Amino acid sequence: MEEEILKKIEAQDRKLEEIYNSIEKMRKYFLWTLIITIIVIILPLIGILFLIPKLVSTLSGSNLGF
Repeated sequence: MEEEILKKIEAQDRKLEEIYNSIEKMRKYFLWTLIITIIVIILPLIGILFLIPKLVSTLSGSNLGF
């Protein structure tokens, strides 16, 4: 009886370890997804915020010369 309980506990330990490894992989996947999202979406938006005023001033300055 005691041996059977020990086997079940060991099996549960193995399953818990597998679950932990799976969750760690998912956590890393979500972290990299967040990093890539920031690089692809947020940084270009910040760049556009700085480029639009310069573009508008360039266009308005060139129209005054005509």
